[in-house]
Amino acid sequence: MPSSPAPLLSHALVWLRRDLRLEDNAALFAALKAARQVYCSFVFDTDILAPLPRADRRVEFIHASVLALDADLREAAKGHGAADAGLVVRHGAAVDEIVRVATALGVQAVYASHDAEPAALARDAKVRGALADKGIVLHTVKDHVIFERDEVLTQTGNPYSVFTPYKNAWLKKVTPFYLSAWPVERYVERLAALPPALRQPLPSLADLGFEPSGLAQLRLGLGASGGRAMLAEFLERIDHYGQGRDFPAIKAPSYLGVHLRFGTVSIRRCAREAWQRTQAGSRGAEVWLSELIWRDFYHQILHHHPRVVGHAFKPEYDAIKWEHGKQADARFAAWCEGRTGYPLVDAGMLQLRKTGYMHNRLRMVTACFLVKDLGLDWRRGEAWFAQHLNDFDLAANNGGWQWAASTGCDAQPYFRIFNPVSQSEKFDPDGKFIKRYLPQLAALPAPAIHAPWRAKPMELIEANVVLGKDYPEPIIDHDEARKLTLERFGVAKAKV
Repeated sequence: MPSSPAPLLSHALVWLRRDLRLEDNAALFAALKAARQVYCSFVFDTDILAPLPRADRRVEFIHASVLALDADLREAAKGHGAADAGLVVRHGAAVDEIVRVATALGVQAVYASHDAEPAALARDAKVRGALADKGIVLHTVKDHVIFERDEVLTQTGNPYSVFTPYKNAWLKKVTPFYLSAWPVERYVERLAALPPALRQPLPSLADLGFEPSGLAQLRLGLGASGGRAMLAEFLERIDHYGQGRDFPAIKAPSYLGVHLRFGTVSIRRCAREAWQRTQAGSRGAEVWLSELIWRDFYHQILHHHPRVVGHAFKPEYDAIKWEHGKQADARFAAWCEGRTGYPLVDAGMLQLRKTGYMHNRLRMVTACFLVKDLGLDWRRGEAWFAQHLNDFDLAANNGGWQWAASTGCDAQPYFRIFNPVSQSEKFDPDGKFIKRYLPQLAALPAPAIHAPWRAKPMELIEANVVLGKDYPEPIIDHDEARKLTLERFGVAKAKV
């Protein structure tokens, strides 16, 4: 005889983290299906927030998204007669706060989405133990990627370390089932009203110890509604993504990175749209789907090889002798501040500082310049990006930096060294992007704008540019740096 379904729990709590949306939320669906009454909570984790600057775009984005999610939960529950069914928001160490909330609500289980970062895994292990001491079970489910952990393996059962075979296996495995949305709306009537003691106003940004960061001027779209709107706008031009994605002055990217990072848009929705359009013959959608698969790839690399946090994926490259000392520090500061004397590099770095966003082509160009022109440790650049990127994601950031540094899995060969001038001439031919972030060079004609030190004296005079005053001379000679890089990597290879 068929077994009867498991009895429903009386109460469950959803611990929201990087899944700040109501629709297609895997943890929320799992809780709603398992329990008669479901509560939702978010913790502004002081362990994460403490080292951040007081004006941090990501904190402001999360705060706005939490406010929007609270409103969405209340509206959804109100339609089923449950008033006051919003978020329980806490400010403190998550390992303590989530246990307090779960205990106060008398739940039998807590549901959350997977987070594969090493610090998050350690946090979740502590929470699981503390909840178990209270007789509460912690369940975590996949939400942030399409395939994770051991879902895509080689025929010998090993994780992939080369992207193209991984991509082919990913595409072979994917079906509409994996891309389908979790039907949260089917059980939304189980959202429960909060007990009076927990009906507290949501904290303001100031209550959290933060201040506005200028996020509103960036037109990122806030919360799940902002993510849906940005995805809809991108889908109108996705067919041209493949042709324009390498040109920073062209509106070709999706700009959805921050929404994917914090789950204000569903990865299943994105991948489903891309996959369906690929099946219909859209080359642009095919290229974007490949980028989404790279995201899965780097997450499974982090899962199987957590040593990549702080170490080269290829261990032999941990022996590389990077430049250090006062000159190296000065050059790193020039790179961070957009003062290298190479316009495309500087424009990219200034875009990052001013907006928290950097075009993907420029992420590669600036990273390669730091490692292979300046000879600096890729981990310094990785940390800088982690501090400033709105869409910072440990797996993707680490994977991207190790790719550029030639230390990672399926990375560019160490002898492939981007020429920052030729990259500028190829991908910003008219200097339109450069002019946006380096207006002092706006009057220089192409090709002089790509390499001002090569400009004719009259070109500099007519553009009112004095090198060393209005714009710096190059801090390094690319051709000489290239030779040093080949020697640096060659020595490491020779020791293997």
